Amino acid sequence: MLKRLFGFDSTQHRAKTEIAAGVTTFLTMAYILAVNPGIFSALGPIGMPTNAVFTATALAAIVGTLVMAIYAKKPFGLAPGMGLNAFFVYTVCLGMGYSWQFALTAVFLEGIIFILLSLFKIRELIANTIPTGMKAAISAGIGLFIAFIGLNNCNIIVADQSTFVTLGDFGNRDSLLALSGILLTGMLIVQKVRGGILWGILITTLVGIPLGVTHFNGIVDTPPSIAPIFCQLEWSNIFTPDMLIVVLTFLFVDLFDTVGTVVGVSMKAGMVDKKGRVDGIGRMLMSDAVATTAGALLGASTTTTFVESAAGVGQGGRTGLTAFTIACCFALALFLSPLFLAIPSAATGPALVIVGVMMASNVVKVDWENYCEAIPAFITIILMPLCYSISDGIMLGIVMYVLMNICSGRKGIEKISPTMSVLAILFVLRYWQKSTVIPETHGGIFVIMILMSISGCIGYHIGKNHRLGRGWSYALGALLPVVGWIIVAYSKKKESLN
Repeated sequence: MLKRLFGFDSTQHRAKTEIAAGVTTFLTMAYILAVNPGIFSALGPIGMPTNAVFTATALAAIVGTLVMAIYAKKPFGLAPGMGLNAFFVYTVCLGMGYSWQFALTAVFLEGIIFILLSLFKIRELIANTIPTGMKAAISAGIGLFIAFIGLNNCNIIVADQSTFVTLGDFGNRDSLLALSGILLTGMLIVQKVRGGILWGILITTLVGIPLGVTHFNGIVDTPPSIAPIFCQLEWSNIFTPDMLIVVLTFLFVDLFDTVGTVVGVSMKAGMVDKKGRVDGIGRMLMSDAVATTAGALLGASTTTTFVESAAGVGQGGRTGLTAFTIACCFALALFLSPLFLAIPSAATGPALVIVGVMMASNVVKVDWENYCEAIPAFITIILMPLCYSISDGIMLGIVMYVLMNICSGRKGIEKISPTMSVLAILFVLRYWQKSTVIPETHGGIFVIMILMSISGCIGYHIGKNHRLGRGWSYALGALLPVVGWIIVAYSKKKESLN
């Protein structure tokens, strides 16, 4: 039964390990139950109840993770994602002045588009076309990213006006507890204690009680109703340019956050074939798409695969039983929220740091002697924590990969797949459209030069595969960037007039 439901094979997997992995992942991502309502509290004055957001967040996580457990049979947890929730609140609603119902409609449309992209295996094509060295870099970059999140959450790394970030105050009890937690969890891992990361979280939480870091405010609480935000979609503005921009922004960020998480964590878990392709990625991406659509109906922002799933995978989780355990923990959290939310960041932060170490080990799979591979890989790795974005690291890394290989000559061009070339063009257009610093004329010329060089790569492949004349090949290859350039130029011109 467990094999049919979750892909659990008793000859290869241990139920205790899968359950411990699920609890570990939940504890590292449970912060979203507190953080998400906190962000959405800014929409309270315009009618979106914060208490209902708490319930919607938990329900979206339960639905999405159950789909991942039963349909994809993989050990990943899903919940409304960080970053996109801030875009939902501060950009779409407070910045652009639209209602939260408008933003939920955009999330719903994004989910529908994702389902279609998954059905036609376009997302799978994108994931599988990323070179193996870049996949290793994505995994290592995510490791640095979640380690940075962990260090920041427990105040070991803090913001600084002069140097952007700096070392925190070790006189702070949170920092001292977190450092102790890193040491304790590291010792448990070194001694190969089963469930070492989970034990590290629990022991650190208990040690935080006498230090005044861990605060218990009860055990049981009744979840608030989601009736005020359930199925609150607004269809009056779906054909507006702003709706298109909002949907595409959600689409871009969620697409590459999810692909990056799935590819990076799967690489670390060994869930890839000899060519570096992720086993069952189509079902994983479809689960993510269904979760986003269902989450929008429940009243939640974009539901995505959480990078903290790496904590459970590092614990040994390999099947849908891990995801099912995560979903059960979120269901319990609906009624035991005071207990789960009592676990401090100083206890979960060390787990993220240790998991970051585990994921960073994939950096050895990058060919550092080949600079056409090494430079894009380094850009991908370093920009994820610095930009605080998995998707930005992937997108800029892919652009750099394509440009570096074009510059290396014919052999480099032959390594670039047409899909990678198209992605690079789309990413260049996206960043140019967002640019407000580059002067219009010089920026346009610079972007056109980049686009034409990449389009030449597409033309090369068209001519090679379809035996067209060189002129027609390059003309077809140039069609996409030219159309994209016209669209972006028009949108920027319209923005300047407004």
